[in-house]
Amino acid sequence: MNFCTWNVNGLRACMNKGFMEFFNSIDADIFAVQETKLQPGQISLDLDGYEQFFNSAEKKGYSGTAVFVKRAPISVHFGINAPYYDTEGRVITLEYEKYYFVTVYTPNSQRELARLDYRMSWEEVFAGYLCGLDRKKPVIVCGDLNVAHKEIDLKNPKTNRNNAGFTDAERDKFTELLGYGFVDAFRHLYPELTDAYTWWSYMANSRARNIGWRIDYFLVSERIKDAISGCRIMPEVMGSDHCPVCLELDEGMMAAPVHEEAMNMHTISV
Repeated sequence: MNFCTWNVNGLRACMNKGFMEFFNSIDADIFAVQETKLQPGQISLDLDGYEQFFNSAEKKGYSGTAVFVKRAPISVHFGINAPYYDTEGRVITLEYEKYYFVTVYTPNSQRELARLDYRMSWEEVFAGYLCGLDRKKPVIVCGDLNVAHKEIDLKNPKTNRNNAGFTDAERDKFTELLGYGFVDAFRHLYPELTDAYTWWSYMANSRARNIGWRIDYFLVSERIKDAISGCRIMPEVMGSDHCPVCLELDEGMMAAPVHEEAMNMHTISV
């Protein structure tokens, strides 16, 4: 199975910057996008062979997620069952026979960490939601998680310490999430690989100089980590300040028992 995630920083804008060419070339079974910045009815996509699911923010031109799938899911769920957090179109969950697929656009803590408290409480609720899914069947999570987990995951860790996306609090929450029984697919395959980034500032020619951050991820339930056969970051693909990340899984290796930490986590059910 082939999955792809991409923060497109405005889907309508990205359509004019090569989105369809990349979409058609990658031929993903499931293709997830974040930061669509769309309201219902603002775009009509001709994606032959794919079903389309959108979750829009109430605020116009802000946030939003979408998923395009070749095979129809058993069910589709929008949000994380928490009304306070479900107005920004940040999560879509698809249920399949052997797994759940979740795409997420994690809230940014913003300049001067103005939204860090909101982000921290959102992280708690989202982790509980994922663990609730994981108790039923394995989970594949992808999207813009708005955190560089380790110093290896950004070019300039010292000067960015305690900036949004690299605070101790955000990094610790990511560590906690992994501790509940999830694996960072890219680091599972490439634990020591440096200069592998998924986002670059538009300022100071950062992308050409590869001064970036790795903040876009695929996570999978730990019990199916052996099914990971590939995970690619694709910085050569333009069209956004983020680049796509693609995951390959062997579906035949995806049946496994539930992780004990997920069983113990306070959960929110679909």
